[in-house]
Amino acid sequence: MLRILFLSFYYTPDLCAGSFRAAALIQAMQSVLPAGSHIDVLTTLPNRYSSFNASAPEIEAGDTVAIRRIALPEHKSGMLDQSRAFIAYARGVRAHVRERKYDLVFATSSRLMTAVLGASIARNRNLPLYLDIRDIFVDTIKDILPRWLAWPMGSVFSLLERYAVGHAGRVNLVSRGFEPYFSKRYPTKRLSFFTNGIDDEFIVKAQDDKPETKVVPPYSVLYAGNLGEGQGLHVILPGLARAMNGQAKFTVIGDGGRKLQLKQALDTAGVDNVSLVDPVNRSALVQAYQEADVLFLHLNDHDAFRKVLPSKVFEYAAVGKPVWAGVAGYAAEFIEAEIGNAAVFEPCDVASAVRAFSTLNIRATPRPDFIRKYARRNIMQRLAEDVVSFGLGRQL
Repeated sequence: MLRILFLSFYYTPDLCAGSFRAAALIQAMQSVLPAGSHIDVLTTLPNRYSSFNASAPEIEAGDTVAIRRIALPEHKSGMLDQSRAFIAYARGVRAHVRERKYDLVFATSSRLMTAVLGASIARNRNLPLYLDIRDIFVDTIKDILPRWLAWPMGSVFSLLERYAVGHAGRVNLVSRGFEPYFSKRYPTKRLSFFTNGIDDEFIVKAQDDKPETKVVPPYSVLYAGNLGEGQGLHVILPGLARAMNGQAKFTVIGDGGRKLQLKQALDTAGVDNVSLVDPVNRSALVQAYQEADVLFLHLNDHDAFRKVLPSKVFEYAAVGKPVWAGVAGYAAEFIEAEIGNAAVFEPCDVASAVRAFSTLNIRATPRPDFIRKYARRNIMQRLAEDVVSFGLGRQL
């Protein structure tokens, strides 16, 4: 029997990669837990985007899994607001676990502090800790913060990262691109690589694709996801839309800290072939994928993003449309090796993007081998088995 504390700042029905990953892992874990085991999931009420409202109960109690969603103060994407939101989450977590006993702490973390919270609880109670790392936050803040602030903040978060990873008995990384960083800093840690993957909604739609019809310009190009500094759409899209006028019409579905800046940049560029749409639920998103001719992906030109593998890559590839990606480093290598009819260009480079687009075959592109290899249910099943075996092994 295992009593597991499961920490994830986001959880469904919130719209983000972390929430979908956490929910899929919880589902997989229930099938491999010993009889009598229990998981406490401590997360937040939906808060990812102010423009997307999703209701969820604060408490969902089941025989094997209990979900507690902690209310947060209103916040936006700035660091101060995000800090206040996390403090509220951490307080709620600590209050909940105060009188409860656990055998294992599991934390999935992109912005590092959820990992730090998990490490603190595990250390104080002498419990084993399993970390699922979805980003290298120390790298990211060095690239996105002003230089005068990046060094001191980077030093602080580097110490916090060492604290969290140092107390973990097992560390999983969602991208192979993270391996050199973690192997160098933590050479004694055992690392695993259970990546993101393709959810069933996208697999079903990919297999049920409509008969192919001839597509003519202007092509429908879709971007769906976060609109932040990391994605850099405010940098690439105004110039790219102008360069592709008459060839492509862009639809951007999403929200984030750079959405206003993106709107302003599009207005300044005077383009009329870009539509901005608020976030939608997953069924509407899949429909939008099906209606697009090309799926667009972009990461800003920062060194940290050369190590990541965006979860959006798996969705895009699964729905069987051409993929147009402005990425570098590991993500570029992965797309070029694994995804047919995909064109990669240098981030933030309009001329490179236009050249890459010309190499695409604008037609349906089924990718059954990719789907079999990266179905999320299979990846999460293996991760669940690893988490449970780690917990049981530490009980012996």
